Amino acid sequence: MNAFEEYDIGSVVRCQGERCGHVVCIVVDPVAERLTHLIVVTPGGTAGRLVPAELARADAQGVRLSCTRDEFAALEPSVATHFLTAPDAERRYGFQEGEVVYWPHYGLVPGTDIAGAETMGSSRIELEDRVPAGQVRIRRGERVAASDGHIGHVRGLVVDPGDEAVTHVLLDEGHLWGHKRVAIPVGEVSGIDAAGVTVRLTKHQIKDLPSVEVAGLD
Repeated sequence: MNAFEEYDIGSVVRCQGERCGHVVCIVVDPVAERLTHLIVVTPGGTAGRLVPAELARADAQGVRLSCTRDEFAALEPSVATHFLTAPDAERRYGFQEGEVVYWPHYGLVPGTDIAGAETMGSSRIELEDRVPAGQVRIRRGERVAASDGHIGHVRGLVVDPGDEAVTHVLLDEGHLWGHKRVAIPVGEVSGIDAAGVTVRLTKHQIKDLPSVEVAGLD
């Protein structure tokens, strides 16, 4: 697997050697089994940028982007902000004037209300998820389920840089086998959705998978 790259969720992201944020989500096309975007949040920020996979390369220091900080800042945001009129807010969500409709930033904002919304005493705002239709965002810590039960949590993905094809799903440290790095071949993945990742293998079969080494990474 020496030609492949490991995208760890949480990795530092650099633009031309300068730190510009960190990866909070990986976006994949579950049908084509391809990495399509990274969602990168700037230091101290909450809203992220959708970074096309072709701009990113993983290495031992994290992820490097082939763009400047200004070009990064101009990328499409991972959410779009809409200011609602009082009638719109009340019709859609039942909130009155002076309350806000707030979509959680991929788990960065604690506490939700009905339909995934949170109320706060502020202006009326709606944040729209901008992940492309048909694609799925994966966060670190998403559950991984074997055919016979829960097996661990997602750490990241291994990707072929030639075509951004996902080759393996990496389990996070602290899974059932200590510090062995376990990678599940994407061909054994039966589903990726909002509930997490499901695989066709049993726990015993996953335990017997070889440890993975990726060039340049410990």
